[in-house]
Amino acid sequence: MSADPTPAAPTTPAAPGKGFDLARLLAERGAERYELHARHLNHQLPRMLHTIGFDKVYERAEGAYFFDADGQDYLDMLAGFGVMGLGRHHPVVRQALHDVLDASLADLTRFDCQPLPGLLAEKLLSYAPHLDRVFFGNSGTEAVETALKFARYATGRPRVLYCAHAFHGLTTGSLSVNGEDGFRDGFAPLLPDTAVPMGDLAALERELKRGDVAGFVVEPIQGKGVHEAPPGFLRAAQELLHRHKALLIADEVQTGIGRTGDFFAYQHESGVEPDLVCVAKALSGGYVPVGATLGKDWIFKKVYSSMDRVLVHSASFGSNAQAMAAGLAVLSVLEDEHVVANARATGELLKSRLAALVGEYELLHEVRGRGLMIGIEFGKPKSLGLRSRWAMLQAARKGLFAQMVVVPLLQRHRILTQVSGDHLEVIKLIPPLTIGEREVDRFVEAFTAVMDDAHGGGGLMWDFGRTLVKQAVAGR
Repeated sequence: MSADPTPAAPTTPAAPGKGFDLARLLAERGAERYELHARHLNHQLPRMLHTIGFDKVYERAEGAYFFDADGQDYLDMLAGFGVMGLGRHHPVVRQALHDVLDASLADLTRFDCQPLPGLLAEKLLSYAPHLDRVFFGNSGTEAVETALKFARYATGRPRVLYCAHAFHGLTTGSLSVNGEDGFRDGFAPLLPDTAVPMGDLAALERELKRGDVAGFVVEPIQGKGVHEAPPGFLRAAQELLHRHKALLIADEVQTGIGRTGDFFAYQHESGVEPDLVCVAKALSGGYVPVGATLGKDWIFKKVYSSMDRVLVHSASFGSNAQAMAAGLAVLSVLEDEHVVANARATGELLKSRLAALVGEYELLHEVRGRGLMIGIEFGKPKSLGLRSRWAMLQAARKGLFAQMVVVPLLQRHRILTQVSGDHLEVIKLIPPLTIGEREVDRFVEAFTAVMDDAHGGGGLMWDFGRTLVKQAVAGR
């Protein structure tokens, strides 16, 4: 008779005050949050937050809102850089994680095939029916790394092309296709990849004619500055790439999972069928990191060409049960609650209301984007008084005016936004895909009030601008 594998219950209770108690730990040490970061983590983060007045203490979050200790709500128009596509703590995703933990699955054995990865892959591929297989990692940059490796191996070529100003991640491979020098400086040598301007088919073809290009990785809408690929560019690029036996890689880490009003942003253009597609962020439900690289069957079969190569590309925590359950729950919510359609309709409402303000404010240059990925760009005003103030900011550091808008949106109106990249006069809005007309009204009213203040020429906003100028000059 075999021994009972069930462990015996402890006969004596733990001593008082012993053991892990999360609630107690947070109650005792939570107030040290900024000090702990300054001492043990990236010390520049708390310094930056203190400088711009973003050093808030949020006690809890729900949906598209944060709440402080006084119960005041803060509207989140940032969604954790796009991770919180369903907002925070969606009940369906929460329940899925409770369920998968309670199931006590035999997870990550490495020598079996659990059902959840296959089910999530099947569901993801239903949104991209021209693709056949999925590799699961843990983040967007891992999804891009996978695509780079697979493209190089499948084609036998070393180079991957990318767009100027692109952002594809910060690990070494994805950094090699990052179009911003600020991220790349000091980390050379990188992989031998080459940038081309977004929309420049002639430049793309020149590089392809060299015969050493494995693929072209592109964001259908660039996160930095919110610049959309010109109409027809992705389709024409795909035709050029395939003619030269290279692959089209769509980076949908931020634009995918409904962000732009279709499940994938490349689907806005008819006939575009990328060979590899990278997704992450919102697929996680905001709980368990997950990244996925979708691709064509022949590419996967070339990489995993024999049993000897079965682990030639893998991830220790890839396909873990919690991440797979979260992903399946997210896709279920997207369908059941018509989230993609809401992103399209609410995005159109928000964009149109903001675009209507362009003619009213000379500092407001353009509103662009798709769905709930919107860029608000500021530009040089015409009137003499505003022009001199604008010039003062630009001389110190480009991007300071956008920062001047972001700060009062949070400080006075309790709305969290971000400047869309270093040295850019652009604010990017990527809120949870579940927001509606109430949130649109709140943002537009607050933004209008900030624009009124900026065009008034004085007051606290320009005082803060002068403070930013002093800091920018001192930091040179």
